[in-house]
Amino acid sequence: MGDFLAQLVDISKSFPGVKALDHVNFDLRPGEVHALVGENGSGKSTLVKILSGVYTKDEGKILINGEETVFPNPRAAQDKGICIIHQELNLCRHLTIAENIYLGREPQKFLFLDQKKQIEDARAILKRLDVDLDPTTRVSDLTVSKQQMVEIGKAISTDARIIIMDEPTSALTVKEIDELFTIINVLKREGHGIIYISHRLEELAAIADRVTIIRDGQHIATMNYQDTDQEAIIRHMVGRELKEKFPRVQTQAGKTIFEVKHLAAGKAVKDVSFSVREGEILGIAGLMGAGRTETVRAIFGADPKESGQIFLHGKEISIHKPLEAIETGVFCVPEDRKKDGLCISMPVYQNVTLPNMEKVTVRGIVNNAKEVSIARNTVSELSIRTTGVGQTVKNLSGGNQQKVVVGKWLVKPAKVILFDEPTRGIDVGAKVDIYNLMNELKKQGIGVVFVSSELPEILGMADRIVVMCEGRVIAEFDASEANQEVIMQYATQYM
Repeated sequence: MGDFLAQLVDISKSFPGVKALDHVNFDLRPGEVHALVGENGSGKSTLVKILSGVYTKDEGKILINGEETVFPNPRAAQDKGICIIHQELNLCRHLTIAENIYLGREPQKFLFLDQKKQIEDARAILKRLDVDLDPTTRVSDLTVSKQQMVEIGKAISTDARIIIMDEPTSALTVKEIDELFTIINVLKREGHGIIYISHRLEELAAIADRVTIIRDGQHIATMNYQDTDQEAIIRHMVGRELKEKFPRVQTQAGKTIFEVKHLAAGKAVKDVSFSVREGEILGIAGLMGAGRTETVRAIFGADPKESGQIFLHGKEISIHKPLEAIETGVFCVPEDRKKDGLCISMPVYQNVTLPNMEKVTVRGIVNNAKEVSIARNTVSELSIRTTGVGQTVKNLSGGNQQKVVVGKWLVKPAKVILFDEPTRGIDVGAKVDIYNLMNELKKQGIGVVFVSSELPEILGMADRIVVMCEGRVIAEFDASEANQEVIMQYATQYM
């Protein structure tokens, strides 16, 4: 047993109405990346929260370096060398890199902060990771990938031997992902064990030594990565074979329903023009920083426009705020669903009906029974996995949260739906559910626009593709004419 940094043996955990984990086993060796994969709601997050002291187990044993251990809180787990790097980074943006790394553990000299030593120690950690950053730089001035390096440096500064990375690449560019993988290989050589959670299964080939799949709270399989392949992992994850990763449907596109001409907004959107036809999916491709999200926000009225025109059914419409977009039938599924798409502390039924209050109020009084009825229909139609419409949204998996965001718009008649990174951070099975939903909208004659950083997704689902670079649309293709190489050629044209 001393050969393992950590062992979780027969771990079980229940919440009201659901058994999240049912006698799950998992272990981690020094100097390895052990990938933990499964659909949203499978129990991955619950398992690592138990290991990191956020939750207490109901049954089972936790062994650290062969010794049985109990973690009553996260601090107890940290004291045993366990660190978790969350998808939403946990840094104080107004502080410097050095201040973040040693926050709460500042070196002292004669009862005063030894700022010189703090900066020198932080510089040594960054050098150890081969990261070229000035420790006096303010975190708010760093890219997401560099902030992630600070989180890793923070973990090393606590002598963490077990590092949990939860969806670490969800907001990174290809180059930034390569930089992260270089850091991971440094950590492996130093003997750290890394638990790596990701829905981007294609990444695992570059770094994973072993992979464990859990489904519906149960351990399904653990295997050496070199002995398996992506298709086998997907079959284990979903319990069935996904014959179509991108289930494209063919429809006859109708007349132009939505048109954007020469849109400009802020520094990121300089000249954007495109059109969408009834029953068509238009994909917007481009690198991070190309202005794709900013374009969607400007169209929806979330950010101010400087110039440009928007047409719906050939008639120019004026959208200065989201309410005006909603009133015209133009809806948005935002990139950051927790920040911009949901009230995460409210129940499912209130999230579904919040933008539809005219359907559930009489003389200003909310009909609670009608709210619940509408939400139940939405949950049923979209197969949202929940213990009930009264469940708090923050307790749903990422994929089911995304379905709630979409579902609230489907209560009212839609003409155009703007999807911004609709499958970010959700598992392969939930992705297919979102794709099928987009197909249903397409078949109903609704215009679908979607932004994605995953080129296979764009190529697999879009009927037409526009490519953005530095705030401009610089190319347009029919899906049958496009491939990854051509898109990347245009996406990097001005770089």
